Amino acid sequence: MPQTIGLIAAMPEEIKPLLKKIGRFSKDRYAGFNLYRFSLGSRQFCLIESGMGARRAAAATRALIQTCSPDRIVSFGFAGAVTGGLTVGDVVIANRILDYENEGGSTHEGSADGAEPALTQPQLPDTGRYRAASAAFITAQHILNKHEVADGLPSGSGEYVLDMETAAVVAEAREAGLSAMAIRAISDAADEELGFSIDEFTDETMTVRPWRVMTTIARKPWIIPQMIRLAGNVKRAGDTLSDALLDILEDVPSHP
Repeated sequence: MPQTIGLIAAMPEEIKPLLKKIGRFSKDRYAGFNLYRFSLGSRQFCLIESGMGARRAAAATRALIQTCSPDRIVSFGFAGAVTGGLTVGDVVIANRILDYENEGGSTHEGSADGAEPALTQPQLPDTGRYRAASAAFITAQHILNKHEVADGLPSGSGEYVLDMETAAVVAEAREAGLSAMAIRAISDAADEELGFSIDEFTDETMTVRPWRVMTTIARKPWIIPQMIRLAGNVKRAGDTLSDALLDILEDVPSHP
């Protein structure tokens, strides 16, 4: 029976570059989520678009497991660098998963790390198309001040990045007895502090609403250059992320 790998990402911008390079795929809807299916060699892949935030990521992971019965889960997308060793377009593989607590402003090891089966770390080939690194992923519910986060981290402990979904995805995968891996591309460097919050663009379900975007821009016109720069960063990150994914998907083991 062909092995099936489950993939999950939050946003179309994270997914479209991969699908463009895949070329042939089918699209469906399941439990309110976009679901894509394609094959590479003897492997079958199911990719679900979760939307932003831990709650939607957890629900989408459960839906992915229910409808596709994958052998393994791969979480992917964009991340913001917390430490200065990472630049826009770099690809990072998760070596630890951390949850961020709003109260007290601290990070802690989430249940997604240290449990069996292990969080796997694929080896990316040195192709020269992108730079790859290992990093700890910090999952938060909103955009954080990176300098404040960095100040609370132990010095010399490696690279750290921020995202909004990974911990929830990995926790659901492990609840189902599946191993997982997480891969992201850097869309904003550590010295890039965003002048807006995702909450200002989204509704209570973390869905981007155009009218909220326009209202926020009207209140904060100074963020327009930053949004234009971020759009360029997202394109670059999408290209390197899709290259890295294609490098690992055909060879990723299906079982722990």
